[in-house]
Amino acid sequence: MFVHSSSSSSSHDHDHSHNHDNSYDVFLSFRGADTRNRFTDHLYNALLDANINTFLDDEEIESGEPLKPELESAIKSSKASIIVLSKNYAFSTWCLDELVLILNQKRNFNQVVIPIFYDVEPTDVRKQQNSFGEAMAMHKLKMDVETNAEKKSQWAQKIELWKRTLTQVADLKGIDAKNRKETELLEEIITDIHGRLGVPFSDTLPLLVGMDHYIEFISSWLADGSCYTADILTIVGMGGIGKTSLAKYIFRLHSSKFEKSSFIEGINTRCNEQFNGLLELQNQLYGDISKKTLLQVNDVFMYTCKIQDALARKMVFIVLDDVDSLDQLDALLGKQGLHPGSKIIITTRDASLTERCALFNPKVITKHTKILLKGLCETDSLELLCIHAFKSQNPKQGYKEVSEKLVKYCEGHPLAIEVLGKSLRKRDDVDEWEFYIKGLKKEPHSRITKALQMSIDSLPFKNDKDLFKHIACFFVGTNRDLTETILDACDINTRSGIRNLIDRCLLSIGLNNTLVMHPLVQEMGRELVRQESPNKPWKRSRLWCHEESFKVLKQKKGKGNLLGLALDMRMLDKKKLRKSFELKSDSLSKMDNLMLLQLNYVQLNECFQKFPEELRWLCMHGFLLKSMPSDLPMENLVVLNMSYSNIESFGMHYGNLQQCESRRKLVGSCSKEKQLLGSLKILDLSFCEHLHSLGGFFELPALEKLIVRNCISLIEILA
Repeated sequence: MFVHSSSSSSSHDHDHSHNHDNSYDVFLSFRGADTRNRFTDHLYNALLDANINTFLDDEEIESGEPLKPELESAIKSSKASIIVLSKNYAFSTWCLDELVLILNQKRNFNQVVIPIFYDVEPTDVRKQQNSFGEAMAMHKLKMDVETNAEKKSQWAQKIELWKRTLTQVADLKGIDAKNRKETELLEEIITDIHGRLGVPFSDTLPLLVGMDHYIEFISSWLADGSCYTADILTIVGMGGIGKTSLAKYIFRLHSSKFEKSSFIEGINTRCNEQFNGLLELQNQLYGDISKKTLLQVNDVFMYTCKIQDALARKMVFIVLDDVDSLDQLDALLGKQGLHPGSKIIITTRDASLTERCALFNPKVITKHTKILLKGLCETDSLELLCIHAFKSQNPKQGYKEVSEKLVKYCEGHPLAIEVLGKSLRKRDDVDEWEFYIKGLKKEPHSRITKALQMSIDSLPFKNDKDLFKHIACFFVGTNRDLTETILDACDINTRSGIRNLIDRCLLSIGLNNTLVMHPLVQEMGRELVRQESPNKPWKRSRLWCHEESFKVLKQKKGKGNLLGLALDMRMLDKKKLRKSFELKSDSLSKMDNLMLLQLNYVQLNECFQKFPEELRWLCMHGFLLKSMPSDLPMENLVVLNMSYSNIESFGMHYGNLQQCESRRKLVGSCSKEKQLLGSLKILDLSFCEHLHSLGGFFELPALEKLIVRNCISLIEILA
């Protein structure tokens, strides 16, 4: 299987090397705004799955810019071009220039060209009517306003060339997508390409690196069967971790050993994106295991009855890929049980799926096995990267260090390694690699985030999605119990929520009970928050980037939409701050709903009474004052962390009544008024070198834990 995403290249083309050894089977020409995330994306994946080496450009370009050299190279090095002619195709000068070059390749070198008329009439393309006429009129308008005579002449020549080319492509034998089922349309295109190019159908094994132990285990599981039981194996893992590739490898290796077999790929995606998607999946499965004429059934329940009858009569080997719900599983397997000796492999992102289902009746014992796919080790990651980037098992000379950086960024994630490796394949400059990696930290690759985001989209409860965002932004690496204490107070059901995130492979528990999240998953969670307002951070629900947090506070732009904010002054470039280190406490005054606040080593002036009253977690490492400010509203605080601060005493004796009253206001009061720290459960004063005395804990009725590690001056603790 091959995939390529375009990138800038230093390679040079010349006219006589028109086929470049036919680097690609197919070049896909399309207008991104129309079809990128729908038909073209589905077509692209279908081509790859059919063993058709396909070039799809992964970057948009502004209209009017010249065709990129790597696109010219890809067109010239392809055996065929598929042109998805959509309503806005002709508005892009880039698309039109592609089309001209493609038709030249057809005339001069017999390149196969297949136009697909997607939501447009061939006549509109041929005669430049409707949207195609509007596009040509727009280009003519640009020509008319051009004042430079030479450029005006170039515009005129181009427009005439584009018109001739559109007429020519409309006269070719193409495929009209109107009123067609997408699955049928894709099948026709794949069959056409196979027939015209002679590309063998995909019967080769997928490329797998670092999965030998999984292959050995599953192969043994398949061989180790009983004539009295049926077996189900669930492969669990995060998106892009290799579940489908592993299952496909196993299926192609062993399916011939079974009387009936079926591989149903992309179940959740097809159910969500296709009308009657579940019926079509049932149709495919029933056809594979029965080898009968497909049924004309338009009811999922009725089809389930037919399928479960067939499963009860035959020993089968079935792979159900990307299952996301019990409804999908019930529809495809039913509840009547399997024939003894049958083997079912399920791939899913939800570890709890098969544990929660009661699929089968007791007539045939069904044994369940589950394996969790983990990321690749560094050695295997580097090998996989080199295969995709250099077509070798080792880095090119001079690329070892930068390759290791990319491996570290991917953290063993196979899809990320594959996508980024192929994106960098033609970047022949180490500095370009460095620049590319730096850019990934600001904006992750779309194919990677798309694979990962499906796990988030499938979470059934808003509670779990909010919890995921909170953890991704603020609590990765934090103790689980501490996080639960904080977020429970924010009306988040953390106990069940964390369990659901773990089941979805979005979270794990590490050493010392800490929350562990794959860096790419964490970045995806933060990207979801970032997209709430890409260019106006103060309009987001959470701020974790220290530079953005500082600017929002400095400019006093924070509003009631903010739920959490983190700022650590040590993480900022002091040179860029122009000595404006100090912040005013009223910067937080309009953040009425702020519940999570970290202000580490921040110098605040003025009074603290304008702090948000809804705070549940306040972390102020390096606090400069010698005592807690008495006007700081803390009625709802459940966790207060003042580690590494200059505090000398907390809730202790005072030399005069005024100090005593001030402190009583801070730690609480025996009166009927609400206690200021009455909700506090955890107080952390670790590494406060000047702290010498503590007390007043009888005024903190909810306090469960006091942490005073390395308080070297502490000599007195009173109740």
